[in-house]
Amino acid sequence: MTAFQWQELPQNLDALKQLPEAGLKTPEETAALTVAALCVYGKDAAACLEMLAYLKGPAVLTPYEKQFLKDRLSGKEYVPFSYLGGALPANGYQPAVPYTVNVEHLPDTEAGYAKVSLHSSGADAPRPVRLRKKESTGQWFLDEQFLLADIRIPDSRDPWK
Repeated sequence: MTAFQWQELPQNLDALKQLPEAGLKTPEETAALTVAALCVYGKDAAACLEMLAYLKGPAVLTPYEKQFLKDRLSGKEYVPFSYLGGALPANGYQPAVPYTVNVEHLPDTEAGYAKVSLHSSGADAPRPVRLRKKESTGQWFLDEQFLLADIRIPDSRDPWK
């Protein structure tokens, strides 16, 4: 398992590119930055999309993917924060600082691709992210992410608590 820590989450593409992981040299780096980018969606969807487009590299962020993000994060902006250390349903998914993301590498099954998993504090099972390597640069780019499935709602929104 690889842990990544930041004192601040990047709020735009320029800030993301300043992070050491922005070289995208490992699948884990790209997956961690994907979480950081998704955390911005609730404040600035355009900035989030710009960061995700960078993380996808030569692949295009499709209209379907943009709509999927809107559908999944509308009213549930807390979901990406659930992948950060200290964020729990009990505290409304408010993460601890420094912001920490743990990424676990899964066995490779297809040449040129890698799969990693991340654990959400609001889910029972880890969620996968698939990455693709660009051979000419050695960089790993976001191919597919399955991070936005429903999780337990924050305790403050739970009528049964």
